[in-house]
Amino acid sequence: MEHTKKFSPGTSAIVFLLFAGFLYICVWSPSNPLLPFDQPNGSPKNFTAVEFAVKDELDLALEEASMRNKTVIIAVVNRAYVEQSVNAETTMLDLFLESFWLGEDTRPLLDHLLLVAVDQTAYDRCMFKRLHCYRLVTEGVDFGEEKVFMSRDFIKMMWRRTFFLTEVLRRGYSFIFTDTDVVWLRNPFTKLSLNETDDLQISVDKYFGSRRPEHNLINTGFYYIRSNNKTISLFDKWYSLKDNSTRKKEQDVLLDLLRHGVVTELDLRVRFLETRYFSGFCEDSKDVGAVTTVHANCCRHINAKVRDLTAVLRDWKRFKAALTKYHKAARNITRSFGWSPHVGCLNSWKPQTLT
Repeated sequence: MEHTKKFSPGTSAIVFLLFAGFLYICVWSPSNPLLPFDQPNGSPKNFTAVEFAVKDELDLALEEASMRNKTVIIAVVNRAYVEQSVNAETTMLDLFLESFWLGEDTRPLLDHLLLVAVDQTAYDRCMFKRLHCYRLVTEGVDFGEEKVFMSRDFIKMMWRRTFFLTEVLRRGYSFIFTDTDVVWLRNPFTKLSLNETDDLQISVDKYFGSRRPEHNLINTGFYYIRSNNKTISLFDKWYSLKDNSTRKKEQDVLLDLLRHGVVTELDLRVRFLETRYFSGFCEDSKDVGAVTTVHANCCRHINAKVRDLTAVLRDWKRFKAALTKYHKAARNITRSFGWSPHVGCLNSWKPQTLT
């Protein structure tokens, strides 16, 4: 009876290497004589090259935060919005996030919030909160400090934001953009048109009940925009005017565009959001039973915004507690509700005296 020969480990390794070399020559080598012939570009006939798109950090961040329909919620933060000052009870970011906890049907939306940090401190804070975070780097510019409304650095930061959001649209993502001085009391998607007929749905400082751009004072602190060729063209045109708009913030430039024919030119469908649902300190919602967001607009400094938004959330908690305790009197509670005065923001416009 013949016995099968047993190879030593060294012999087996040599045999394997010889076999691998033979396969390379016969199959993978560019000079493989078994292939029909070489193509002019060096690829074999009928060979299909497979290219793998490399995703950058923004792609990955958007993908992680996105809803199934490629929609995200985007907010931009800097150090001044995430660090608590000596005179403040909390931070702007913490108030913003707290509203998602207290709001109606808003907690799941945090899974789709992408915080864009313009400095390292804001990014570190975002990561500490375990949110979806993206670090937006601008070489040679420090966006960490508070940018007072209409200051040169404020305007510069707003344009940098616009450029970034244009890139988000280019990548096929629709989004709600929200300032972090906006508290979310209810899910805004229930009040937005989601049938893909409106390209841009934007908040206003005051609502006059008209669809005409010249009759509305838009506010870019909260808007919902769909990604398509029309909206990308709008943002391209908007950003292209940056250097020809001295002493104008980006919001004013967009308003000029909307009022001077860009809606017709690009065949845009624009909806202006009622302050009944998307309110702010410029014009409070008079219907607490319907209000969705509250924006600390018409306000100059962060400390003033923090103070008055804290009061908004306190009012909201009292309202919800009263409804729970006296649910049979819900109609009367809703009718009699009133917001606390926005004292901090009113005083923020007064000349600052040195002490």
